[in-house]
Amino acid sequence: MMGESSRSQLAYLSLRDDIFAFRLLPGDRFTEGDVAERFGISRTPVREALLRLQAEGLVRGYYRNGWEVVPIDLARFEALYDLRTQLETHAAVRLCQEPASPRVDRTRLAVLDATWRVPPAQRLSDGNQVADLDEAFHRAIVCAAGNPEAAAVHQQVTDRIRIIRRLDFAYGDRIHLTYEEHARILAALAAFDRARVVELLTAHIEEGRVEVSRLSTERLEQARTSLERPLATDAPPRRRRFG
Repeated sequence: MMGESSRSQLAYLSLRDDIFAFRLLPGDRFTEGDVAERFGISRTPVREALLRLQAEGLVRGYYRNGWEVVPIDLARFEALYDLRTQLETHAAVRLCQEPASPRVDRTRLAVLDATWRVPPAQRLSDGNQVADLDEAFHRAIVCAAGNPEAAAVHQQVTDRIRIIRRLDFAYGDRIHLTYEEHARILAALAAFDRARVVELLTAHIEEGRVEVSRLSTERLEQARTSLERPLATDAPPRRRRFG
């Protein structure tokens, strides 16, 4: 028999997969009771699962009014990707210009080599795993530069773009490219090549932004079509019935 933590983990993983696969669409609303009924569990593990998803920026709760899958606002994501580029390239420049600074921790980068600078046979193929490692890669670059405030802002940006960034690894062809591009970025950082690392990081983030924008539009259109949903932007949020 599953304990409370196992039930919460089951609900968390299932709902997260539904969001990434667009079985739960941005803007869909549901209650804790809906989820509890679906999994045949009490509301306590459901609430724990939903709070985890909320911390990851995938859902948001309304006081006495249920939960909602966070809507996709592409204009907002454009701004967040721009901020992400600024934070990461600034950190990379610092790593190249001030390697002897007591605030800089380049050992974080050495750890990344074992994950990303590996032959194809040793690379992971699971999209969710690679997505987690991708976040850790970019977080490590910012943290290594030694500015905790910048790292905190970068984490907030990461949380807010996660819902569409994961599309890149679930439906795109980015896993192989991510390994290749991360390896080149690490090589440029190891060589203290400031211009090269800024060029590589900027291109890497921009390519990801373009791809997730395309995939977001494409997947939403497919999901709406399959459900025969109206496309009017002023339509009321759809109440999700599990079953």
